[in-house]
Amino acid sequence: MNDLKQHAARTAGITETDTLVVGAGQAGVAMSEHLSKLGVPHLVLERKRIAERWRSERWDSLVANGPAWHDRFPGLEFDDLDPDAFASKERIADYFEAYARQFNAPIRTGVEVLKVERNVGRPGFRVETSDGVIEARRVVAATGPFQRPLIPAIAPADARLTQLHSVEYRNPQQLPEGAVLVVGAGSSGVQIADELNRAGRKVYLSVGPHDRPPRSYRNRDFVWWLGVLGLWDMETVQPGKEHVTIAVSGARGGNTIDFRELAQQGITLVGLTKAFADGVASFQPDLADNLAAGDENYRSLLDAADAYIARNGLDLPEEPEARRTFPEPECVRQPILDLDLAEAGVTTVIWATGFAVDFGWLPESALDACGKPSHQRGVSSEPGVYFLGLPWLSRRGSTFIWGVWHDARHIADHIATQRKYGDYLDATQREAEAPAQNATRQGAR
Repeated sequence: MNDLKQHAARTAGITETDTLVVGAGQAGVAMSEHLSKLGVPHLVLERKRIAERWRSERWDSLVANGPAWHDRFPGLEFDDLDPDAFASKERIADYFEAYARQFNAPIRTGVEVLKVERNVGRPGFRVETSDGVIEARRVVAATGPFQRPLIPAIAPADARLTQLHSVEYRNPQQLPEGAVLVVGAGSSGVQIADELNRAGRKVYLSVGPHDRPPRSYRNRDFVWWLGVLGLWDMETVQPGKEHVTIAVSGARGGNTIDFRELAQQGITLVGLTKAFADGVASFQPDLADNLAAGDENYRSLLDAADAYIARNGLDLPEEPEARRTFPEPECVRQPILDLDLAEAGVTTVIWATGFAVDFGWLPESALDACGKPSHQRGVSSEPGVYFLGLPWLSRRGSTFIWGVWHDARHIADHIATQRKYGDYLDATQREAEAPAQNATRQGAR
């Protein structure tokens, strides 16, 4: 049996496509749009529903961190929202479903990708899924950065405590009675702590290193300022900022996060969580330093915005109150370094400590020694494999809705270019085979 017949026998009943996109969240939908525009045959697989994480893996009151005019794709607006409003999580999920319908995206839901293996002796990959095998020349991992909830090893083995990751939190009513320790003060931790405090819970908020931009300044949202100042397009993270979170929120119409203000409202701030032992949580003595660094980040953006306005002669209203500082609360002047959880009435610990990636289903050659993607702007070191939706994939804005759309365009262009090289190779091979085939036919006569 010749090679072509052997391959046909192996692939009988197997789906074939040029490019397989894994994940139908914002990254997968963006990827499908650009591939469709370039005429690249492709298939998108989603293990649950389109934009599932927005629907079932976030708390009930979550809204987008950017306004509707900004956090969207170019091809569709939120026509039912004020441009400066913040879309709810359900509205965002509906948005991506509607966007996919606009170009009839070839999305197959309810199918999980289990393993991707490179073919031997021929191009492409063999992809095992929960619904059979797919043969693909290329694979795009569009599963994003929020794959495996990360709970630090310091989490106590204490049956008296309810412990959950922020991905499991839904609302205050979900939790048992008692005080709550929220570990992590990025966007998720701050918003959850604030919601619990407003619901009448006693809240302790563990604050580590963070950036703290103004929600808006001088009548412009901070996303606009990052845009005009070129900060969205930063290509590398600043040294020392690799693990710094951003404290920003669109909740209740959007307000600047000020930790001292949160303390005035009743939240007790503590430093970075260090350890748990014998029912006692201990914290680093770094709370004041973390707040000061956040303040410096905040003021630097105000200064850059003021300079931009002056340089360009813009008529934007001054906002001196933006530089007003709240007095240092008692929890900052006399920081708590050890907290007896039972004595403080703490019954719940919420770990707002981020996520880890999990690409164990991809070939090891596409990952580095730590199991993280090895790539340049989403193009893997393993030919034919691509990554999309990861932090700093090409720039600071890569994980934002608009940023992932632009990254997808770059990757789609790369795929289209590779297809052209492949088409040229196929054509030259056909030309080389033609004389032999003609001679065989003539001999048969």
